[in-house]
Amino acid sequence: MTKKIALMGAGGKMGCRISRNMLREAAYEMLNVETNPAGRQRLADLGLEVVSQESAVAAADVVVLALPDRLIGTVTRDLIPQLQPGTLVIGLDPAAAYAEVMPLREDLSYFVCHPCHPMLFQMEATEAAHEDWFGGIAAKQSLVCALHQGSEDDYATGEAIAAAMFQPILRMHRITVEQMAILEPAVVETTTASLILACKQALDEGVRMGVPEEAAWDFVMGHIRVELAIIFGFAEFPFSDGAKLAIEKAQRRIFRDDWRENIFNLDSVKRSVREITDSV
Repeated sequence: MTKKIALMGAGGKMGCRISRNMLREAAYEMLNVETNPAGRQRLADLGLEVVSQESAVAAADVVVLALPDRLIGTVTRDLIPQLQPGTLVIGLDPAAAYAEVMPLREDLSYFVCHPCHPMLFQMEATEAAHEDWFGGIAAKQSLVCALHQGSEDDYATGEAIAAAMFQPILRMHRITVEQMAILEPAVVETTTASLILACKQALDEGVRMGVPEEAAWDFVMGHIRVELAIIFGFAEFPFSDGAKLAIEKAQRRIFRDDWRENIFNLDSVKRSVREITDSV
């Protein structure tokens, strides 16, 4: 039996990626909801029609929230009361669920998933896959999935839909919503993205001090690759003694001693997701 899926924000960046992938799936009938004129045009360019929110939620077996985190609380306060009993609500990020800004109904089920994106040290067979930075086009990626509320059947349904939305898939990981919130934002945004930004700023400082830009680019990109390979255990050799000394001294100059304790505690994670979902 074909499941009807209302895709909220169907014409946005995430929504369009999902819409393209779901064109391949005969098991699902997509009900595309989009209010933004630019988003509506993007859907029209894909040959897809837009339906009203009212008609979509009245018919939907599943509702997918392809919306910015800061809007989900506001949108779902109006949306959730309209859903039919037994509807499965799928969020694409843990923030709204973990921050408890999305209303819960006992007669609804809630599933959360998020793409891991194609991995850095993953060999790709085609140029299209190699240049698929986000995933969901040609490069395989893994997914993390969590059942926020509902039955094991609801989890199985959500996992199958998630795999279709973000195909091609490498692996599926079942975790909790809290574990997903630890991964994002704490691990990959608060920490990893900040450190990568610092790498770019360091490269810019080298150029500012007179290093030719192309030489700096080649030098930094090559060293980032080999340093990642060493630190994450891909390389069969260690850092040089000089590099170890530089790292040891720099850790004390760049980082606060208690940075991990400040970021990786549940109070900090909860505060961060509440800031992300704040619609004000």
